[in-house]
Amino acid sequence: MEERIIKFDTIGIIPNLQKVSSLDVTQQLIKWLESKGIKVILNEITASEVERQDLAQRPSDIYKDSDFIIVLGGDGTLLSVARQVIWHQTPILGINLGHFGFLTELETDNMYEGLERIKGGDYRVEHRLMLEAVVVKNNMISDSFSALNDIVISKGSFSRIIRLKTYINHKYVETYSADGLIISSPTGSTAYSLSAGGPILSPDVAGMVITPISPHTINSRSIVVSDTEEVMVELIGDKNDVMLTIDGQQGYRLNAGDIVIVRRAEYTANMIKLKDKSFYDVLRTKLNERE
Repeated sequence: MEERIIKFDTIGIIPNLQKVSSLDVTQQLIKWLESKGIKVILNEITASEVERQDLAQRPSDIYKDSDFIIVLGGDGTLLSVARQVIWHQTPILGINLGHFGFLTELETDNMYEGLERIKGGDYRVEHRLMLEAVVVKNNMISDSFSALNDIVISKGSFSRIIRLKTYINHKYVETYSADGLIISSPTGSTAYSLSAGGPILSPDVAGMVITPISPHTINSRSIVVSDTEEVMVELIGDKNDVMLTIDGQQGYRLNAGDIVIVRRAEYTANMIKLKDKSFYDVLRTKLNERE
């Protein structure tokens, strides 16, 4: 992967304030970084919580002005930040709070050691493929979204199966009768798609995975497509209780006849990784944890 040299002058910190330990860890990090002569910036809410209003910036300025952003939380927090910084391409370093994180790079007990190594150049930047989803209603673009993990079309709480007519590069593939359909990036291939029986892709693979959720045809299987291809899904029938979900965090209601187009986003998520920690090390740990 292409190496990217990261400055260590200004660092933004974005904690998940719902995590019990997040404020303590944020305060410790501020103290440690400032002792190294590094400028720290926070959003207004976090700055107020840690009583450091002098560090407060608007979110857009944090994304623009930070050399990189430290995300304190779990994978969900990192996914949310990745979507927000996409237009600025700001690198992200995840520090996990709580259970084992697949996307986060450091734990609280090794965060200072890890930061010292990054400061010394012992890191790489992974450019993770992101997805763009465009919703078309009545032949007009209604909305668009970015995702790091996946785009999911699924039935609502009271629906029976839904029918999803699926095309790749405008070529008809199949009409899935299922509880839904997952279109995931390589990063998202280890998340919901994996739970639904999809394959695991290395982050280096330039592709997307299409995985049906509980298909009602035994022959329905996951499909891996190139990142240069475009997936189009049309909701057919009369079902209106259908949801489009972005990274499991944003929801958007779909109606019969709506079309969802998924393709590779223009920008990537830039994630800071230590050089001696590979995707397969994390994968092995995560799969053992599931067992």
